[in-house]
Amino acid sequence: MANSPLAGCPDAVRAYMRLTTGGDRAAAMVCFAEAAHVTDDGRDYQGTGEIRRWLDRVAGEYTYTVTPLSARAGGVAGWTVVTCRLEGTFPGSPVDLDYRFDLDDAERIARLEIVAHDPHGGRLSRVPLVSP
Repeated sequence: MANSPLAGCPDAVRAYMRLTTGGDRAAAMVCFAEAAHVTDDGRDYQGTGEIRRWLDRVAGEYTYTVTPLSARAGGVAGWTVVTCRLEGTFPGSPVDLDYRFDLDDAERIARLEIVAHDPHGGRLSRVPLVSP
């Protein structure tokens, strides 16, 4: 993983990206704080129960691959942002998405927002790239 864009990311971010793309959604749940909040495709999921159902639903609806392209950490509110290309059996494929992670004090995912990638940087333009 030394040459991966994820190399300098926090452990929970690397684990989430590795586990969810490898299909081990149950193991991915340990990355989340109990009261975590996920926003994906305009919908909100609160708590590990809803998040687990969301992961299961997405995995059942579509077949897709996720390729991390870049990662940025720190800066704006302590977010870690991983930009990925998703390709699969969903409308609009392929698409580049930003996974915006905010961790709690125990280094678990407290908030995850998955949004369309803004190539111009948008509100996170000053977040530095993660160094490998």
